[in-house]
Amino acid sequence: MSLDDLKLDLRKEANSEKAKIFQRFFKTGRGEYGEGDIFLGIPVPKQRKIAMKHKLLALKDVQLLLKSKIHEERLTALLILVNNCKKSENKSEIYDFYLKNTKNINNWDLVDFSAHAIIGAYLEDKDRSILYKLAKSSNLWERRIAIISTFHFIKNNDFSDTLKIAEILLNDKHDLIHKAVGWMLREIGKMDISVLENFLKKNYHSMPRTMLRYAIEKFPEKKRKMYLAGKI
Repeated sequence: MSLDDLKLDLRKEANSEKAKIFQRFFKTGRGEYGEGDIFLGIPVPKQRKIAMKHKLLALKDVQLLLKSKIHEERLTALLILVNNCKKSENKSEIYDFYLKNTKNINNWDLVDFSAHAIIGAYLEDKDRSILYKLAKSSNLWERRIAIISTFHFIKNNDFSDTLKIAEILLNDKHDLIHKAVGWMLREIGKMDISVLENFLKKNYHSMPRTMLRYAIEKFPEKKRKMYLAGKI
């Protein structure tokens, strides 16, 4: 199947009312983080089905999709990459391709659906210094890729890089980084609560409020309030 076939499949699922909702939800207005992003209004499950249908799409066509101004075309491209990365013997090609296209992976859902499955999975048994470079990037989305990539490690009880990158990002200015770091810390807590609490006791006074709220979301109400009140 061709790139044109894929685009046609996406347009068959377009919903103008949902598109308006997505435009607001993903902050596409002037000066917002998703400024200029165009939506067709397609739910993710339908995009997954289309991505699976077109899983054999050539990498050169995936590249064209990633350059699209249409959000669903970029996300479908990434879902194709995730599907192929799980099965491909040449994961390094997909990994390199992803890193070369970070400027097009430019909204939080695009990062969250793909970074851990491609970057994290590839780096599982390799040098991870690229994540620290990304964590210090001036590009918001590269910083989010850095922390979300570690989700793959967390699932394997490997927390070190998440904690180190979280410390790098403690003073980040963007709310989307605060949310991402807090989310990954919460995921650590699901695996080992003592690791999360040790990190919090060292850092919670200086953590952005949003980051802290995300990190302690699953705590018992009394303990959560104590952290928020600075009484731990």
